Amino acid sequence: MERKALIFNVQKYSIYDGPGVRTLVFFKGCPLRCRWCSNPESQNRQYQVMLKKNLCKNHGTCIPVCPVEIHSMSPEGIHLVSQQIDCLGCRRCEEVCPERALAIVGELKTISELMQVIEEDRLFYENSGGGVTLGGGEVLSQPEAAINLLMACKQSGFHTAIETCGYALPETIMKVAEFTDLFLYDIKHMDSSRHYEATGVHNERILNNLKWLLDNKYNVKVRVPLLKGVNDGEDNIHQMAQFLKPYEHHKNFQGIDILPYHKLGVNKYYQLDREYPVTGDPSLSSADIEVVKNILTQYDLNVTVIHH
Repeated sequence: MERKALIFNVQKYSIYDGPGVRTLVFFKGCPLRCRWCSNPESQNRQYQVMLKKNLCKNHGTCIPVCPVEIHSMSPEGIHLVSQQIDCLGCRRCEEVCPERALAIVGELKTISELMQVIEEDRLFYENSGGGVTLGGGEVLSQPEAAINLLMACKQSGFHTAIETCGYALPETIMKVAEFTDLFLYDIKHMDSSRHYEATGVHNERILNNLKWLLDNKYNVKVRVPLLKGVNDGEDNIHQMAQFLKPYEHHKNFQGIDILPYHKLGVNKYYQLDREYPVTGDPSLSSADIEVVKNILTQYDLNVTVIHH
């Protein structure tokens, strides 16, 4: 039986996730719980119901068609969606909603089905030096499907990249590396305890996997999601620079992308009936970002600031 991947989106014409024009395949499921995550629907490796409350007219047409009774009405006549009941992904509620207020997140796709979509933009890849990037969630949470898709892409002559937090077994990293042209690899904090506070996991495995990739000549671009008061402290930035400095002249180390905090995913939390975990405003000013960039460039590291 052909391998399937549980994905939640396929985004074409991406220009921020590797060289050239790319197709970005989002895998569902992630071992981290970053407080600033802009894709909360990516975290759980299961189907989920998202409700746009501003569109819902509380007709209740979704209630009788749901086989597991996820939908209900409050005594006040307000549509409720239970996030404690596992969605089966049948999409019946989504189909009958007249306001299109419901969206079922997650879809099982075979490798062949994904390759059909990817192949549609072959000319864009060839003309721009682009290719295919697997992201998420965390693509390494579905390692076998990821490897199968990467292999198919390589067999079709496509440049491959993955976006990863690096929190995976070393053997998984080794297997995936064989078919990956570029790792877009997150460093969220150098201090393990602070990393745990922000993401729910410690960082030793992440840094060890990164070191292995760099030492074994796999192409890596480090990406740093940057939040004021979380990981922009000068001590943390110096530690990161010192960690990466030995690879300064290695051709496979392709520099650092700084990704300043943004609020693009806030509404998704409300659609999942979750509170947004970030308190206050960890946005950075241009001056704040310049301080971080200057520290990294003092170590002769190549730094780019990416604004979404």
